Amino acid sequence: MPTAIAVTSADLVLPAPDRHTPAAAVLPPPDQIDLEGSLAHTAGLLERHGHLVVVVPPWLPTAAVRRLHTVRAILESDRIAFLDIDLPPLGTALLVRQLRQLSVCDFSPGVLASAARLLSHYVYAGALLGSVAKLDRVPVGLKAHAKSWAPSAQFGVLANPAPHLVKLGAPGAHGAHGGGGLPPGPEFATHLTFARGQLASDWVAAELAPAWRVQGVMENPLPADSPAWWGTPKLVEFAAAIPDPAVLYQLVASVRREECRWCGYELIGDRCGFCAAPLTAPPPGRPGAATADPYAGQYSRSRS
Repeated sequence: MPTAIAVTSADLVLPAPDRHTPAAAVLPPPDQIDLEGSLAHTAGLLERHGHLVVVVPPWLPTAAVRRLHTVRAILESDRIAFLDIDLPPLGTALLVRQLRQLSVCDFSPGVLASAARLLSHYVYAGALLGSVAKLDRVPVGLKAHAKSWAPSAQFGVLANPAPHLVKLGAPGAHGAHGGGGLPPGPEFATHLTFARGQLASDWVAAELAPAWRVQGVMENPLPADSPAWWGTPKLVEFAAAIPDPAVLYQLVASVRREECRWCGYELIGDRCGFCAAPLTAPPPGRPGAATADPYAGQYSRSRS
């Protein structure tokens, strides 16, 4: 059986793009299952799949995070990886689907877990927002804050791979939303997924998708945590990512593999996906010092 990919809520599980992509396991929160139930559920996943890779979003409540770590500690298992990837909810769901696609390939559990950081660099995640007054995930200038109070204000915001914010023109000015530019898009083939909140707009499908030259567009329900992440329920969230498992495989396979000096798992990049140990020891006097991200530009270099 392939390595199991797990999430902490069902709305982070997008429909499988084909019959080969396995489903993700959903780990219920503490208010839905007691500790004994969590232990049995997780132990069952390990028995069936051998290894478990859990995507742990940064907005997860403290009690849920504590439960995850408690279960791993009680099971005394080094076969559970916790991935702390900081993407918006819909972008996180797309990354989870990519990991599900790769889980049936011949990658070792360590490579699969550490590949999440690599793949996250090629997820273009953003939202059309009716207000940025409470947005704290992307830098917002005073002028944009002031314009947020206008009744018809709308903003195109990109959170990943690099923050970007544009004020969109009033509807009907020059096309659907006037000028104001668009968030910069990917320079490689993607599919775009979007989810509607309390904002009636076709801007994502009608303007953004053609400008980004995406190969396909799909609508899904809005994740429950999206309004809090973006600071407003008046939004249309979107995310574009590489859909082709063959391209994903080539991208991951092109990166040099190393062995974790702490737990022995294979890894790519500069940090183990299972024990989070850095590939090399930090310089003296700088415990845990971060290294430059080894993945920047990887895909563009591989295509040149």
